[in-house]
Amino acid sequence: MLSRVVVIVSVVVAAGLAGHQLVPAFGGFTPVMESLLPWAGLLVPVLLLGAALARSTVAAVAALVPGVVWALMFGSIMFRQPPGGPSDLAVGTVNVGVRNSASGEAVRQIAKDLDLLAAQELTSGGPAAKQLNKMFKYHYPVSTVGLWSRYPISQTQPLDVGMGWPRALRAVINTPKGKVTVYVMHLASARPGHTTSRDASLAQARKLIDDDSSKRILLLGDLNTATTDRGMQGLTPPLTDAQSVAGDGFGFTWPSEFPVTRPDHILYKGMTATKAGVAPATGSDHRAAIASLRL
Repeated sequence: MLSRVVVIVSVVVAAGLAGHQLVPAFGGFTPVMESLLPWAGLLVPVLLLGAALARSTVAAVAALVPGVVWALMFGSIMFRQPPGGPSDLAVGTVNVGVRNSASGEAVRQIAKDLDLLAAQELTSGGPAAKQLNKMFKYHYPVSTVGLWSRYPISQTQPLDVGMGWPRALRAVINTPKGKVTVYVMHLASARPGHTTSRDASLAQARKLIDDDSSKRILLLGDLNTATTDRGMQGLTPPLTDAQSVAGDGFGFTWPSEFPVTRPDHILYKGMTATKAGVAPATGSDHRAAIASLRL
């Protein structure tokens, strides 16, 4: 009996990993579950243990199948090394947490080595904005999002990504190596069974990118969409995920105490990512995503 259970569960897990894109969305439940796909690998040791207890070679072979599928999907991430090399722009994005009284300290630690920092869940005149204003000469806040830069900011524009109020922005950064068009976004939340608003804001974000003819584009923000969520296909491509190219590991950012997924992203085109990673954010339920880029 145990052997049969191991075989059945192994087949289901392997099929779920390999064919998750074919599973219907079920009203938004499946896309959110896709955020946790990398953790499915933890089931393999459990299945192998079950096979050992059942003393079944067939069950043991079956238990290895989802392990092989997982390795094909995610194994390279575990051994990936950042390409490195010279970089021209160090960037980051962090959801500081609207109730975070320590947000000033959070951004101080994150931003000290960066050229650009995007922030979400800002409060007007709050500690995060005050601290960043001291650290950066140029800044452009819009509602609860903002962009801080060591280089001049021009062509600023508040954006509504389908939520009825501006929770995004567009700006052009004039770096020594040329102009970079930067978007900062905080897309609608996604919950199991409730992704309609998030999906609509993703579609609006994609339209903005498609309509933008800039040579270099950088999208920073809390997109409420994990790398493995089917919704991310709306943005990558045409953009590239810095973590997937130059990051070490999965780069999970939420929740901060024990991250299990990555809703915070640095996406780009017209540049090369040389390094990417995650930084702690004091008091926030998110960690920050950071990256270095060559223009």
